[in-house]
Amino acid sequence: MVNTSVELSGIRLENPIIPASGTFGYGYEFAGLYDINCLGTFSFKGTTLEPRFGNPTPRIAETSAGMLNAVGLQNPGVQQVIAQELPRLRGVFHKPVMANVSGFSVEDYARTCALLDREEQVGWLEVNISCPNVHGGGMSFGTSPESAAEVTRAVKAVTTKPVYMKLSPNVTDIAAIAKACEAAGADGISLINTLQGMRIDPKTRRPVLANQTGGLSGPAIFPVAVRMVYQVYEAVRIPVIGMGGVSTARDVIELMLAGATAVEVGAANLVDPFACRNIIDDLPRVMEQYGIQDLKEIIGGAHHG
Repeated sequence: MVNTSVELSGIRLENPIIPASGTFGYGYEFAGLYDINCLGTFSFKGTTLEPRFGNPTPRIAETSAGMLNAVGLQNPGVQQVIAQELPRLRGVFHKPVMANVSGFSVEDYARTCALLDREEQVGWLEVNISCPNVHGGGMSFGTSPESAAEVTRAVKAVTTKPVYMKLSPNVTDIAAIAKACEAAGADGISLINTLQGMRIDPKTRRPVLANQTGGLSGPAIFPVAVRMVYQVYEAVRIPVIGMGGVSTARDVIELMLAGATAVEVGAANLVDPFACRNIIDDLPRVMEQYGIQDLKEIIGGAHHG
């Protein structure tokens, strides 16, 4: 019997599979399809201090090996999440959940995280300094070690729960930014978020997205995710959550060998709402195929033969 459990900052997960923020709502939307308690946990929809309508439409575009999105952090705001979304979630999900937080200033991040830190069901805070689809926030904090560290310090000063900084692949040195977050007190690193991309309609000769650019996700970015998880694992001593184009149990094994302790699944949920459940079901078979008895033993396995 194989062991699929892992540990993330002292909290045991039955398996390493985590639906990624923005692809799983606040959980109850999927609970009508299957028992979401089979998940290790999930990262709920990116939440900001104030409500956001998001970007104008169109804000989704297909690509040959993935999709572009420029949703723009549409969410009801942290007060509404605490008052309505989390109580509703408690009825269908009985494990600690990962709270994904975005902001437009260091103070925004700190205030939102402080509020969510008080919620009993929140097990971890995933601080998104990597969203490419908003102006004046998100990714602007994640493109330099100094600004990434500033947000990390501010959030850690007002929280007690593990803080995972979600990093952007749209940088030249991902390891330097991860190291800066670690030095500023981060408990873990999540990566990668989407890559910036664009589609142009030959008929209109204009960008397909109203935002012009969007975040590329899906299988096209998986090799980039593997490379960056590998690099960050070598650079830091805190846990890494890997993501980016994951759609199979084999992908999970590959990212864990690169250095991920847990693995988030994003765009695959939008293609098949049962994607995470199917990966979890298939994971023991794939582990046996590769002679793996305990997932914890393969974390970073590609680094030491």
